[in-house]
Amino acid sequence: MKQLLLIIILFTAKFVDAQIYLCKDGDTKFTSEAPLELIKAHSNKTTGVIDYSTKNVAFAIDIDSFEGFNSGLQKEHFRENYMETGKYPKATFKGKIIEDIDFTKNGTYSLRAKGDFAIHGTEKEKIVKVKIIIKDKEIYIETSFEVPLEDHNIKIPKVVNQKIASVILVEVKATLKPKS
Repeated sequence: MKQLLLIIILFTAKFVDAQIYLCKDGDTKFTSEAPLELIKAHSNKTTGVIDYSTKNVAFAIDIDSFEGFNSGLQKEHFRENYMETGKYPKATFKGKIIEDIDFTKNGTYSLRAKGDFAIHGTEKEKIVKVKIIIKDKEIYIETSFEVPLEDHNIKIPKVVNQKIASVILVEVKATLKPKS
């Protein structure tokens, strides 16, 4: 469904002469800082699109692409027991930039995007603060936000609740280039 949205945005943009910027290799990191354990993982496979004529944005990441866990077993538990990637393979954000911005002018901007963040089969509306740097027809974005596990029905067994934080910090950095 999320990929269908991306296809519709791109297809529509072709006919309205929109300005589309794409990313295929953005960096996403998450951190779980619990009393007994610090868990960090990252992926450089975040995809995204910004249509600056409509201010629509959409980003997605394949959960299985995360690497860097403390152990192979931890990675396996993350994928199979907590994130259930067989059922819920992706995390997505689709929304709209709230503030007005001139994407044709170089500069650094602090903006917000409002949209639906979906992970583990549960979608929640979220407003995300975003730093955008526009330079020479490229858009660099940087954001961080918190994901409460309870909001997305991610269950952590009591036996490991001191090792996994109830709120996860997510950081995203990506460079988007004009669609060719």
